[in-house]
Amino acid sequence: MNITIISNNYYPEDSGIGLYSTGMAEYLAQNHSVKVITAMPYYPQWEISSDYKNKPIYYSEIVNNVEIFRFKIYVPRKPTFFKRIFQMCHFFLGSIVNVFKIKKNDVVIVVMPYTISIILGLLIRFFKGGKLLVHVQDFEFDAAFETGLSQRSGLFPKLVFKLEHLLLNLADKVSTISYGMLKKLETKTVTPAIYFPNWIDYSKVNPEKAKQNAVFDTKKFNILYSGNIGAKQDWDFFVDFVKECKKIDKIHIYLIGEGAKKEELVNKIKFFGNCSYFPPVRYKDLNDLLCNADLHILFQKHTVVDTVMPSKILGMMASAKPSIVTGHEESEVKHNFEISKGGFYFCGENKLNQIITKINYLIESEKDVEEIGKNARKFVVEKFSMDYVLNKFEKHLL
Repeated sequence: MNITIISNNYYPEDSGIGLYSTGMAEYLAQNHSVKVITAMPYYPQWEISSDYKNKPIYYSEIVNNVEIFRFKIYVPRKPTFFKRIFQMCHFFLGSIVNVFKIKKNDVVIVVMPYTISIILGLLIRFFKGGKLLVHVQDFEFDAAFETGLSQRSGLFPKLVFKLEHLLLNLADKVSTISYGMLKKLETKTVTPAIYFPNWIDYSKVNPEKAKQNAVFDTKKFNILYSGNIGAKQDWDFFVDFVKECKKIDKIHIYLIGEGAKKEELVNKIKFFGNCSYFPPVRYKDLNDLLCNADLHILFQKHTVVDTVMPSKILGMMASAKPSIVTGHEESEVKHNFEISKGGFYFCGENKLNQIITKINYLIESEKDVEEIGKNARKFVVEKFSMDYVLNKFEKHLL
């Protein structure tokens, strides 16, 4: 087949949506002709990568048998809701040129967020034929309203949700990454939907291959947050957590990542001796980082449910270490932890005290920590392995 993928994020971005769009394209390129329409890499630093800064506005390359057509988009240093809307529109307008570089098409896959990119997929379907599948990694409008980036009331929200509804209905099929998000899709479109979760290459996150990581203090119980430092996480709660952990001498907390909230957060924690910040590690070093932590944490805002399935949890669980996650009481993550017995999920007003109690228990329960970690890895290997997920998706495309 001739497959076109439209994704704002792509290689060499090695986290978030870019990681999964790249993995999908390169897997499909083993058996099909795959082309990608994308932007210059900029995530999670929110700055165009140094290797691409001096490239022309339109730039093409071939990486791992995938032909890539890039457009140099506007990248806000401090992203806000409306700056991201502008970025979305800029990517759409600039990428129209790249649409007409596609000569043959059987299936075009548009990766959301960037709802307006569905129009690019419709143009390819109209001029080159084939089917259109919209793959929802994130409902960007829902996430913006739920995390407080923009007000939900008023004319503008009504317009963007009507646009989203219209464009999703024009697709031949839609897919998304969690069962909760499938339910949300059913409220937004009548287009048939399939479950297409994110995956983990568990050979690359494997405790048996991990080397000692110099970041951690081997005499401490090392608690790690690694990932995007953005608006979807509850950083006020994180700061409260760091303060409370000062009472436990054995704990040290590590914040590793980039994102829109990084500067503000680093300024808040810089006076705490029990918390250290480091920039993101390279993907090839991620295994050593994840597998040497004693505990992973992810504190989500309690208002966010079903719009986001945090893919970083797959890496956390594959490391064979326990995780503590907070968020909405109806979260799919909570369900996965319950059936896997591979982590702990907290919600409600008293969650900080509950988390501290659980951590004290884990510090003193080495055998239980090992068992919980094994449960977590077993769960993601069985349910979310790369070959299993992508082979099933390829069959859907065929």
